[in-house]
Amino acid sequence: MAELFKKILIATDGSKRTQNAVEMGLKIAKEQRSRVYAVYVVDTVTFTSIPMDVTWENMYQLLKDEGEEAVKAVKDSAPDVDVETHVLEGNPAVEITKFAGDNGVDLIVMGTLGKSGIDRILLGSTAEKVIRIANCPVLVIKSDKK
Repeated sequence: MAELFKKILIATDGSKRTQNAVEMGLKIAKEQRSRVYAVYVVDTVTFTSIPMDVTWENMYQLLKDEGEEAVKAVKDSAPDVDVETHVLEGNPAVEITKFAGDNGVDLIVMGTLGKSGIDRILLGSTAEKVIRIANCPVLVIKSDKK
């Protein structure tokens, strides 16, 4: 069988909520012998209204460190898959789709928080935004409600 997905982007936030998506993305990558880009986006949009000071810099560093750990966990959980790690910053949906386009990604795999009601109306989900703006297929894996 020919490889359908040569390059797969797995978006992670390092939480248990995205674990199903990480596992599914790695399973597909192993079967397809794909290269994987494990991507974490430090959401700097939430910081735009906060004054730049020491507190912001500390929070930013914490999030960046969390991102490094999240993508390393993806790489470490699949020693037999070619995984490249990236910690980006900006609007998660925009950065994920931009990275995918810039790197010729064939498939984006990501989880969803399963938000509903007013949260979804006010915030929208990153997964929904990625689906709308991505130029490649997007596989959204529902998270366990644990």
